[in-house]
Amino acid sequence: MFFAFSQSEAQLLDSVALAHADEITNMDSALANPDKVIKLVLRKKHLKKFPEEILKFKNLQYLDLSKNSIKEIPDGIDALSQLQFLSLSKTGLEHVSRDIGKLKNLRWINLNQNELVLLPPQFGDMEKLEIADMWSNNLSELPSTLQKLKNLKVLDLRNILFSDEQHRYIQELLPNTTVYLSPSCKCKW
Repeated sequence: MFFAFSQSEAQLLDSVALAHADEITNMDSALANPDKVIKLVLRKKHLKKFPEEILKFKNLQYLDLSKNSIKEIPDGIDALSQLQFLSLSKTGLEHVSRDIGKLKNLRWINLNQNELVLLPPQFGDMEKLEIADMWSNNLSELPSTLQKLKNLKVLDLRNILFSDEQHRYIQELLPNTTVYLSPSCKCKW
């Protein structure tokens, strides 16, 4: 499937077109034509860090770096202004740059099965975010700025130890969001 777009910026694809867009699965192919990279899937490529070259792909809308060894989402991630889908599951992720909040087109983020202990307050600035899959991390609290995520439909926080009080806080923070939580840890922090 080929999508026509200008050299500067591709039009945002709807979810169906994005799902069916051609996948580029190696950096050499992507770097050969950076303006044409819409969907980049580098799962299980033995990456040891976030490849900075990815930030050159100004039309990138779908990025999957799952099952690599990536400890942080770097500063400058906001260069990917067209990004709608971001997956970094099972990477050992420990840090999310506050620049994540500048991804104004991001609709779906998958950060599950990682080592995150906190989210930056700017996480709440992703105004189009609809799905946040963050189960099985080491989060002990969530920033109050998540209440700004008015389009958030699903937040998965299963397998994270939260107290009854934290459960109530999260539900109050996001009253129109389906939040998946594991049973309370009955813990006092």
